[in-house]
Amino acid sequence: MPLDRNHAVPALVGNPADFLMIAGLAGTAYELASITNDGDNLYALGGAMGAALSMGLGLALAQPKRRVLVATGDGELLMNVSTLATVGALQPPNLSILCVDNGHYGETGYQKSHTSLGVDLERMAIGAGIGSTMTIEREDQLAAGVRMLRESNGTSFVLVKVSTVDAPKDKLSLDGGANRVRFRQALLRAAR
Repeated sequence: MPLDRNHAVPALVGNPADFLMIAGLAGTAYELASITNDGDNLYALGGAMGAALSMGLGLALAQPKRRVLVATGDGELLMNVSTLATVGALQPPNLSILCVDNGHYGETGYQKSHTSLGVDLERMAIGAGIGSTMTIEREDQLAAGVRMLRESNGTSFVLVKVSTVDAPKDKLSLDGGANRVRFRQALLRAAR
């Protein structure tokens, strides 16, 4: 049975202050916002399906001394899966990717995504050249996922299989302009 995302994602992220975070649409954005209280180190996307990994890659390259976490869903990653190839080619050592896979497009009515039809995003990440990957399907695998996201010396990709239980729907600003300003100001404060 797939994991409950409301337990698995917070367990994998741990202390959110350890990361600069980019969250994709829907569930992952709400989950990270609920963990961080919509904190300054989180840029949550709204209306930019497929952009989370590209933005996270750029952030990891621009902030090489900070650990960057991209949290995305299976549907959102499938929209721009070619970015995995660019990540694999560039291999930023500070980039961690957490893909929360419920096998559905949660934002558009829970239609089945390709992952529920056999597409394996971990294998795609391996094929793109990402060397540290794993799929989590059981509670006893979470600790290894935490270590991989935090301690990998190269780009890491953790796929967590979850049920279709909804993520929390509170504490999230989808005002892109305000989020950009807040996130940038936090980066500048941290650089001082």
